[in-house]
Amino acid sequence: MELDDTVCYCFHISKRKIVNFIRIKQPRRASQLSECGGAGTGCGWCVNYLKRSFAESQAPAELDAITPAEYARQRAAYIQAGHGKPAVGAIPLPESESSD
Repeated sequence: MELDDTVCYCFHISKRKIVNFIRIKQPRRASQLSECGGAGTGCGWCVNYLKRSFAESQAPAELDAITPAEYARQRAAYIQAGHGKPAVGAIPLPESESSD
């Protein structure tokens, strides 16, 4: 993901905001990333990514390369499987692709 790609769709938080929050605030626990605009407190989809971002900041290693479109698709599947409910005003789920 690029720095300006969205990580938290519920609260419109970019990877850049997360990276800068970690750099400036130096949280001691991954859960403290919720202080970055509420990231991770909506549907919950981005929590694993936030945890990985935090872990990377503690012992730098490259996160999995994932495109923004694939990230959005995986979030849609997560929501549609009933694992979370997007916050009011969240970026909508991408249109489903029909398999005709």
